[in-house]
Amino acid sequence: MSRPALLALEDGSLFEGIAFGHLSHSAVYAVGEVVFNTAMTGYQEILSDPSYAGQLITLTYPHIGNVGINLDDRESNAIYAKGLIVRQLPLLVSNWRQQMTLQQYLVQHRVLGIAEIDTRRLTRLIREKGALKGCIYSAPVLTPQAIEEALAHARAFSGLQGLDLAKEVTTSAPYVWQEGGLWPHRPIGHKENFHVVAYDYGIKKTILRCLENVGCTITVVPAKTPAAEALAMAPDGIFLSNGPGDPQACDYAIHAIQSFLTKEIPLFGICLGHQLLALACGGKTIKMKFGHHGGNHPVRALSAKRVLITSQNHGFTVEESTLPACLEVTHLSLFDNTIQGLKHRTKPAFSFQGHPEAGPGPNDARGMFQDFVDAMHNYRLQLNKPGMSQCQKERTSKVF
Repeated sequence: MSRPALLALEDGSLFEGIAFGHLSHSAVYAVGEVVFNTAMTGYQEILSDPSYAGQLITLTYPHIGNVGINLDDRESNAIYAKGLIVRQLPLLVSNWRQQMTLQQYLVQHRVLGIAEIDTRRLTRLIREKGALKGCIYSAPVLTPQAIEEALAHARAFSGLQGLDLAKEVTTSAPYVWQEGGLWPHRPIGHKENFHVVAYDYGIKKTILRCLENVGCTITVVPAKTPAAEALAMAPDGIFLSNGPGDPQACDYAIHAIQSFLTKEIPLFGICLGHQLLALACGGKTIKMKFGHHGGNHPVRALSAKRVLITSQNHGFTVEESTLPACLEVTHLSLFDNTIQGLKHRTKPAFSFQGHPEAGPGPNDARGMFQDFVDAMHNYRLQLNKPGMSQCQKERTSKVF
């Protein structure tokens, strides 16, 4: 027998449906910022993306769960989203790679979901009013008192502005990436092996696979790692990952990036890392009305004069009017003209707001990983470093 569930929004809007995922004999609820994602595939990658911490995800594609879950396509080892909102949850699951159902996956990670609601109406509401605080609430019987409780939980949520979530989702200790690259393995433009220190603000596995594919050995470090500690690992480049929450709250990351910018070491940031680079240079970020979430976002590459279809997942953006003179805009969104790419005018540092690793999504922007390798190759030439140093070999052969 299906169990009733309710989605309550801070503006008083109510959506009745059925519960799935993690349940208990008594009432259970999940609160967060309600956003919508327009991707047609990749619900597993979306759920396991740490950038969704603190959010309730609405998937606009109606049929979710029909290909099940496999452990290979996870972007992390957990579900960081607070809850899942879908139109239909198919009873039949069929795919040769499946290892469990979506229902089992949510139960395993104690995540609550709601199905059988009008996600088109909900998406229109978010587009009109912006991302809203919400609560998914389920109980054996939804009494008027339960509805009031759900509304109270939704309105009590703090929201994401001013919230540092990167420190909540980051790794607890450094480690060397050892899970391999993408298949098929793409040819690389240089024969050297490059050592990258990747800051984990909520990093995704496909990012690490892409870096390995272009010839990188990667040491992943916690979000609060001091710049001096990262530089002591003798990297050829610093990678600044994606992540959740408000970038302006990550003062430790901003200070570390400012230290890196005093050197000539290559920097590549995506999503939150892109915003942090702008903040480190003196720019500001602002909360967007409902953000960019999906796999069909067109971005204009200004110098190449072409359009990239990209994967996006962010609720903050760099405010163009605050952009310092040292930064140049390289990419713009064709949806709303917000900044999608930056490069430093005098340092080998660049960034992209979307997700070039495409997990899930199109691969148009994946060449940026090769651009990072090219920058590291030039950096090594400047330092007269023909090969990996003994210090690098010792560090990258060891799992921390």
